[in-house]
Amino acid sequence: MSEATVLAAEARDRAGKGVARQTRRAGRIPAVIYGNKEKPVMISLDRLKFDRILRTPGFFTHLFDVKVGDASYHVLPRDVQFDPVTDTPIHVDFLRVTGEARITVEVPVEFVNQDKSPGLKRGGMLNIVRHAIEVECGAEEIPEHITVDLTGFDLGDSIHISAVTLPAGVKPTITDRDFTVATIAAPSAVKSEAAGEEPEAQE
Repeated sequence: MSEATVLAAEARDRAGKGVARQTRRAGRIPAVIYGNKEKPVMISLDRLKFDRILRTPGFFTHLFDVKVGDASYHVLPRDVQFDPVTDTPIHVDFLRVTGEARITVEVPVEFVNQDKSPGLKRGGMLNIVRHAIEVECGAEEIPEHITVDLTGFDLGDSIHISAVTLPAGVKPTITDRDFTVATIAAPSAVKSEAAGEEPEAQE
């Protein structure tokens, strides 16, 4: 887990579409902080600074300390709304979190040791079934990624969640089946060889 990033914000006194449009015209993005059975806090963010943060990998699994005047809110991003034409962010939702809270979050998957996979070394293709896995974990224990070790996997093998080592305190939300994360698919040439086909003998 990485350290929380400090994010400066300004308070908004009012809500509503008209106020939101005015905020955006001023180069800022309307946002709200909610959760933990406390009153929502309406804020705005600098558009250019937030856009740079938004584009960094792992945004939705990263904790932030939002500074609003003298107050500070420990939060996790939960939703970003985008303009359908320009694809620029137009509203952000943040969830208050505490050290005791357990949350559900999607964590990106990374694959390592491709050079130690017999199947990939023989020309197989890594077919990624899940680029991210939804897990339940403590708010302070969100992993930046889930690592899948490809060591030993051969052509035709499936890599299930049971073969993945998850960090302590992190559990997949799907518990009723051993779901597939990726497979090592055989290319057509390897499949033909395995089936005993001789392309030059076919007429």
